[in-house]
Amino acid sequence: MIEALKQKENCQIAVSFFSPSGYEIRKNYDLADVIFYLPKDSKKNAKKVFDLIKPDAVFFVKYEFWANYIFEAQNRKIPFYSVAAVFRKNQIFFKGYGGFMRSVLKACTTIFVQHESSKKLLNEIGIDSIISGDTRYDRVMKNAEKVQRFEKIDAFVNDKKVFVCGSLWKPDLEVVSDGLKNLGSDWKIILTTHEIDEAHLTEAENYFGGKKIVRYSNLTDQNSEADILLIDNVGMLMHVYGYANLAYVGGAFKTGLHNILEPASFGLPVIFGPNHQKFPEAKLFIENGIGFSVSDSVKFKNVLTDLQKENHQEKVLQFMNSQRGATEKILKRIF
Repeated sequence: MIEALKQKENCQIAVSFFSPSGYEIRKNYDLADVIFYLPKDSKKNAKKVFDLIKPDAVFFVKYEFWANYIFEAQNRKIPFYSVAAVFRKNQIFFKGYGGFMRSVLKACTTIFVQHESSKKLLNEIGIDSIISGDTRYDRVMKNAEKVQRFEKIDAFVNDKKVFVCGSLWKPDLEVVSDGLKNLGSDWKIILTTHEIDEAHLTEAENYFGGKKIVRYSNLTDQNSEADILLIDNVGMLMHVYGYANLAYVGGAFKTGLHNILEPASFGLPVIFGPNHQKFPEAKLFIENGIGFSVSDSVKFKNVLTDLQKENHQEKVLQFMNSQRGATEKILKRIF
């Protein structure tokens, strides 16, 4: 969205974050003119932010419905757009006691939803919306075109097949470690943990006894023959997927599935845990035979074995390209 807006309009863009996980990765994003933490949702903070920035339009993404900011935009007659929104029946908007949050939705200028199911839910409470799809498909497919190569990783891979595990938590490690130990010598493994402090990196290393493992910061020509590369920095994961043949994405044994669109943008089928119900893309991946949910180590081993029998790249890329276009649909509606 930001890239498309910059191409279409001579505008300045302010990007806000609420958590450090997003801010730290994008704090130097070159297409943003201002990057800041969004103060908590209060009338005072909303007025202050709008007084300072003086926005011509406001975009919030997916699940973000900050009541005071939305009402402030409405009071100032500033267009407010909810982009790539996703709704589920169990959300407060659809409860008998959800009247206040329904009024928040009604204060939005336009709500762009990802799927028909979200549109139907909103229709049931008298709110119009537009099905645009998910702008993240546009973003990850464009980002995949800009992927970087790293000499040290090139040497580590050495023309072998690569299995990448991204954003692993402890339950993910418990499930994947046994299966990955049995990968043949024609495979290399690259891991990233959700947190990269010493405790989490050591924890990951301990799960792979019998395999030679090296951290990226210690990788040299002398130890590049290691079986497993453990990435110990932030921001490299997307580029690492460019080396992969198969991928596992963590988080779905805990609070929520991490980004499965990034590996798929390189044509990779993706394995993930069972707690993915809040992520429409996971459902679509499973329905289209490019995503595979596993609940334990036995099922992981079985899926891993099956995926090695067939090249899924063309199938995955065909699906990913079919989901593009949300950004263009939104901008056509706005301008």
